[in-house]
Amino acid sequence: MAKVLKRLHDPLEVILRCVRWYVAYPPSLRHLEEMMAERGIAVDLSTVHRCALKLLPVLEKAFRRRNRPVGKSWRVDETYVRVKGEWEYLYRAVHKDGNTIDFLLRALRDKTAAPRYFEKSIAQNGVPETVSTKAVPISRARSNQF
Repeated sequence: MAKVLKRLHDPLEVILRCVRWYVAYPPSLRHLEEMMAERGIAVDLSTVHRCALKLLPVLEKAFRRRNRPVGKSWRVDETYVRVKGEWEYLYRAVHKDGNTIDFLLRALRDKTAAPRYFEKSIAQNGVPETVSTKAVPISRARSNQF
């Protein structure tokens, strides 16, 4: 991360604030540029975009290291959810406390994507002792946070 931070010409606090807003909220880069200008800070939208591309992989890696360990009992399911009016496949792994371990959203049901997703979840969170699969009714899936 130190290598990425050395090359930044703008103050780190400003860049991190812009990257956070860029990721967390729906405003476009142009809106972010205007929001920072209202605060008296001149930031170019291409600079924010470039910094986001550099910083986000580094931040994700750092956050994954600090992530709390998940339980050893997982429930893995596959269901349909509506996203922007379109039906999508949702693959997800949930530990026994009900917190989502990982998820994958696909437009089409893909036989190779599901095992790759599960292998990625295991690589990031460790091998679970037990894995149970259970179909989730669509009405219940719609009420979830996804």
